[in-house]
Amino acid sequence: MASYVAGAGAARTGDEMSGPALMLAGFAVARSASDASALLAGITVAAAAGGPVLGAVLDRQQRPGRLLAAALVLYATGLVAILAGLGRLPFTVTVVIAVLTGSLGPALSGGWTGQLPRVAAGDRLPRANALDAMTFGMASLAGPSLAGGLAEALGASAAVVVSAALIGSAAPAAWALPGRPVRARGGQRGSLIGDLAAGTRVIVTRRRLARATLLSVLCSAAQGMLTVCAPLLGERVLGGAGRGAFLLSCAALSALAANAVLARFPWSTAPDSIIWAGALIQAGALALAATGRPDVLVLALLLTGIGEGPQLTALFAVRHREAPDRLRGQIFTTGASLKITGFASGAAIAGPLAAWSLPGTLATAAGVAAVAALVFRAVPLGAAGSGSPTSCPAPGIPATRPSPGQMTDDTCKP
Repeated sequence: MASYVAGAGAARTGDEMSGPALMLAGFAVARSASDASALLAGITVAAAAGGPVLGAVLDRQQRPGRLLAAALVLYATGLVAILAGLGRLPFTVTVVIAVLTGSLGPALSGGWTGQLPRVAAGDRLPRANALDAMTFGMASLAGPSLAGGLAEALGASAAVVVSAALIGSAAPAAWALPGRPVRARGGQRGSLIGDLAAGTRVIVTRRRLARATLLSVLCSAAQGMLTVCAPLLGERVLGGAGRGAFLLSCAALSALAANAVLARFPWSTAPDSIIWAGALIQAGALALAATGRPDVLVLALLLTGIGEGPQLTALFAVRHREAPDRLRGQIFTTGASLKITGFASGAAIAGPLAAWSLPGTLATAAGVAAVAALVFRAVPLGAAGSGSPTSCPAPGIPATRPSPGQMTDDTCKP
């Protein structure tokens, strides 16, 4: 578990560094904000599209950690290739390299987390979930700061190189991840297209998983809107656009602290309830942020992190509980791709909306998070044929009892 956390933390910190570092490097060479944003957009859009395929391929491996290690090395190599191509290759070629590199991006998020039940089985899994979620918090806190500091001290190119080195350094930990049990390797696999279709059916038809996935996408959209608003909040409320990063750091710190408490003292509350409560907390926090008062604003961002951190841990728990082992990697990478899409959509909406009204944008983000909570509660459970696999939860996660007449799913039985 220590090796897993170290590897995941290094890879995810490098990933969080890579976006700002590429933006800075692209701007330094091209002197164009649009060209710099095109690099970031290329690597992000590809990550959203490549998740399901990467997850399905991981699920077909006897030792998925080895493919994961190869993906990390290729991703790091791609970052260096983008840097080398800036100013030397036609810009279109550099963007194509960014797109190809980005298609491996989900390996750094869902690709890792999908392997967790083989690292920490049984009663250790709930605590391991919290530790895994903490690596995201640590990365979001440290990555942008490292990128900015290295760019100031040594130049944007150095920041890209260090981010690639961090991602590459995680490869040995990925290579050493446990393989699948012998009994799980038996039998014939269907086609890759068939596996992709099966994974999609699981996400859509298993209602507990479907509603958790939908809520996470909507909350990611609200988080994307908040991220766009942060520099404007810093400028108008705290006296400087750069102080918007301080606000995001407040959210990251409180998320990290909340998950640290969750790892030390696991709650008996069902993960579904934590996911729902997290959305409500974020909705309330975003509504508070819309008031525009400095003290209330800091409190709002701290509350946002308290909602986000445990919600991510609980989301992982639901995925582990609901996903058949043969499709686990695909469920996680697809979920990561959908969240990336939600975040990007929220950010795209918030840009023009914030130019019209900053409080209105924050109120809209609060509304999106509130709608996520309402939709989560509105999804009916327990009907015959709902496909909720209550009979086969992941190890270490309590099962919910099927209601009368509820059908169970044989796809995750040994």
